[in-house]
Amino acid sequence: MKIVITECDHDSFELENEVARAGGATLVLTQSRSAAELVANAAGAEGIVVQYASITAEIMDALPSLRVIGRYGVGVDSVDVQAATKRGIAVCNVPDYGTESVSDHAIGLTLAAARGVARLDRGLRNGSFDLVAVRPLHQIAGRVFGVIGMGLIGTATARKAAGLGYRVIGHDVAAEPGTTGPDGVPMVSFEELLGQSHVVSLHTPLNEITRGMIGAAEFATMRTDAILVNTSRGAVVDSDALVDALATGAIQGAAIDVHASEPLQPGHPLMDFDSVVLTPHLAWYSEESYEELKRRTVANVVDVCAGRTPRNIINPQVLGAPGRNADRAAVATHKGA
Repeated sequence: MKIVITECDHDSFELENEVARAGGATLVLTQSRSAAELVANAAGAEGIVVQYASITAEIMDALPSLRVIGRYGVGVDSVDVQAATKRGIAVCNVPDYGTESVSDHAIGLTLAAARGVARLDRGLRNGSFDLVAVRPLHQIAGRVFGVIGMGLIGTATARKAAGLGYRVIGHDVAAEPGTTGPDGVPMVSFEELLGQSHVVSLHTPLNEITRGMIGAAEFATMRTDAILVNTSRGAVVDSDALVDALATGAIQGAAIDVHASEPLQPGHPLMDFDSVVLTPHLAWYSEESYEELKRRTVANVVDVCAGRTPRNIINPQVLGAPGRNADRAAVATHKGA
């Protein structure tokens, strides 16, 4: 089995190599900077592991041996899953590796923004020993924490927010308003959550439905003392609308870990607001989650290549079905007959 890491910015790959060796696979590390390089580097591979690369139908067609695509992370918006399924290629992710780490970070961002920690820190370093810049500050008890997307991470975030004293409400496309979600969280409509919440925390995947789901109309619906927290995907939020909402006072502040274009460039308008806390897409990281991500990403790919069902797969219907090579062989046999 040949498995190729197409590109990755991790500092070590010993864990991946350990999992590959145990599974009888050869792991090849490359750093592909273009689609053409990726195709050349992954020639002959049964599996590829990707971090940021966009895997299109054209790339899949250029890799006829490909059986499985594994992604470092939860989201698979960089992979054309429909095209992969059509070609019998499994797409795997690690949906729960960062549940505790991301929810920890979401809570940390919330507190930093709600208590003005970043602004106070910057002020103190510049010689200010004054709380005027962050007034008014409020205690947590009695404040409403809204979670959009009650999956594993959203549910963990809701649990931790409730533990701090927030009154938590949730919204999820799979839950009817008026019902009760995980851990007894009341489920409300999207509009109700935006209108009631002092904190709006986003935990949704990026797809055609969620892309830009928080825009000008949504900011107009939110409370003027609300804080937006995003640890999901940058493009879920219309960044121009967020800048406008902050500039006009439509919302109080924001705490953002993910950005529509990464890395966030110096001089980005969000950097002009003292009411904004920014981190560089690291909510997923802890030593524990990092190790789990590396091991399980490769393990999924090894399992598919070995004919086993992986722990995590986006399109399980491809398992057991004839792949592209089998189809091509059947066609060739038929023509020969």
